[in-house]
Amino acid sequence: MAGTVFHRSKISLRLWYRAIWWMTNQKVGINAMGLQRLLGLPSYQTAWTMLHKLRRAMVRPGREQLCGEVEVDGTLIGGMRPGNHSRKAKETVIIAAEVRGNGIGRIRIARLPDENGPTIVKFVKENVATGSRIISDGEWAYCWTTKHGYEHRRLPGAGHKELPRVHRIAALLKRWLLGTFQGRASPHQLEHYLDEYAFRFNRRHSAIRGQLFYRLVQQCAGREPTPYHAMISSS
Repeated sequence: MAGTVFHRSKISLRLWYRAIWWMTNQKVGINAMGLQRLLGLPSYQTAWTMLHKLRRAMVRPGREQLCGEVEVDGTLIGGMRPGNHSRKAKETVIIAAEVRGNGIGRIRIARLPDENGPTIVKFVKENVATGSRIISDGEWAYCWTTKHGYEHRRLPGAGHKELPRVHRIAALLKRWLLGTFQGRASPHQLEHYLDEYAFRFNRRHSAIRGQLFYRLVQQCAGREPTPYHAMISSS
C-alpha cells in the first residue's frame, strides 16, 4: 500500500476494494453517503475522502489522445448561487467527443478557467492528436487550432443537430451530476467528477464489468498518494 493511493490509510484494503467495486460497477456511480451506508464507514468524511482519492486515479498518465474527427464544444455546469444570478455563477466545461459513424467514440472533459483562445487550444493539444479535424460551433477561439497542426470545420450557429455528440454528453453529464450527487459537485472538485464520468463512459462497452475494477486497482497502485489537506485545498 505504501506509495500508492492507499498510502497510510486506516481503512483495510478489503474495504478499499469493495469501494472500488461499487464505484465502477454501478452504472451511475455512488456518492459518499451511499458508500458510507454500504461499507459501514465511521463517517461521511471517510467515504468522501476514499471516493475522491479514487477519482484522482481515474486519469491514466500518458493515455492515448482522441483522433480522427472530434466534436468540441463548451457547456455550463451548476445552478445559480444565492445572490448571484448571472452566467458567472456557473462553471465552464469543455467536451471533446470522437465521431465514430453515427455514434460516439472516446471523450475528454475538463473544467475551464476561462473561454479564451489559448485556454481552448491548450485543452485541444493535450487531448486531441495533431492532424485530427476539430468540429466546432462559430466560436472563433477554435480557429486558433489550425496554427497547431489541426484541421478545423467551423459550423456557425451550430446546435444539438450539428454537434449531436457533445450535446448528448453534456445532457447525460448534467443528469448524472443531478441524480447521483443532487447537483452538489463542488466547483473546486468538479474536474475530478468529470474524470469519473469520462472513465466510466469510455469503458461503457466493456464486455466484462470486472475489467473496470481491475483497471482502477491497477491505476491506484501506480499513482502517488494525495493527502486529505491537498484534496480539500485543490482548485
